[in-house]
Amino acid sequence: MKYGFWMPIFGGWLRNVDYEHMPPTYAYAKEVAQVAERWGYDTTLIAELYLNDIKGPEHDSLEAWTTAAALAAVTEKIEIMTAIRPGFHNPAVAAKMTANIDHISKGRFTLNVVSAWWAEEARQYGGIFSEHDERYERTNEFVDVLKGLWTEETFTYEGKYYHIENAKLAPKPVQRPNPILYAGGESEKGKQSIASFADAYVMHGGTPEEVSIKIADMKARRQEIGREAFHSFGMAAYVICRDTEEEATEELQRITDIKTGSAYAGYDDFVSKSQLEQQVKLYDYSVSNRGLRPNLIGTPEQIAERILAFEQAGVDLLLLQFSPQLEEMERFAKHVMPLVERKRNQITT
Repeated sequence: MKYGFWMPIFGGWLRNVDYEHMPPTYAYAKEVAQVAERWGYDTTLIAELYLNDIKGPEHDSLEAWTTAAALAAVTEKIEIMTAIRPGFHNPAVAAKMTANIDHISKGRFTLNVVSAWWAEEARQYGGIFSEHDERYERTNEFVDVLKGLWTEETFTYEGKYYHIENAKLAPKPVQRPNPILYAGGESEKGKQSIASFADAYVMHGGTPEEVSIKIADMKARRQEIGREAFHSFGMAAYVICRDTEEEATEELQRITDIKTGSAYAGYDDFVSKSQLEQQVKLYDYSVSNRGLRPNLIGTPEQIAERILAFEQAGVDLLLLQFSPQLEEMERFAKHVMPLVERKRNQITT
């Protein structure tokens, strides 16, 4: 199992807690990334939203790509995965930027391709936001352009959405043939698209049974179109690790005491424009990315057992969220990661 975490660029992950002691500043992001390397984390995912989806659109948040480039220069080992939404980018320019950050990081920069869901954000920032299936059609062409520029000396493309003529990109990315492309989606159109272009599949939080079904489905889709196996299967999860089960339950109750306000500004767009497999209630949405569903909540022993269950289901990358970030990341690294390893060794010996 690889351990990743979401970079706290919004000031936290909890829509019902006003202040989480994790400021949305570059200085804090830098500190988190550097200590995470020392604690054994493998990956950080930087979400791309121009409005703050967690605390409310009027609150501070960091821009993903400039943050990624800056973190690439001050880290040494950690994979920096940054989201990209085709409706907000020129694919040729994005290909050039990706190659450049890949060189800054010495081959540690990867992309999470997201077709977007927040119509209000697109209106405010001039993004292209079309109907659901058309967003994936655009995404397919967008990735075609990325890969073409990364692999061909001179690239021409004539599509419905993008036109590229005799374009050159140098230097190419460090990673060959291309930086890893992650993607996640639950609609039929989304899964068809992702099976065709992505290198890895990422999922919102779910139970081991739910993610096992998703993984089997995506493997079958991949085989049907004759593509090689996915590089990895990742899943988002929120962690509450405490000395006792009672303490963990108390914290869960505290963070899911649902309030109303601007922190829920994107809720209607998220549930109406994403074609989700599962109905998302306000309880699920109160913590980012349905992070409560995996139930990584309890003592280190309980959490380690659940992580091994997800490993058995086929998950090999956890994209974790914590609050407050530094304190809880350290607790997880010291008390859960080694325990998972010991339990795994006991099973195999």
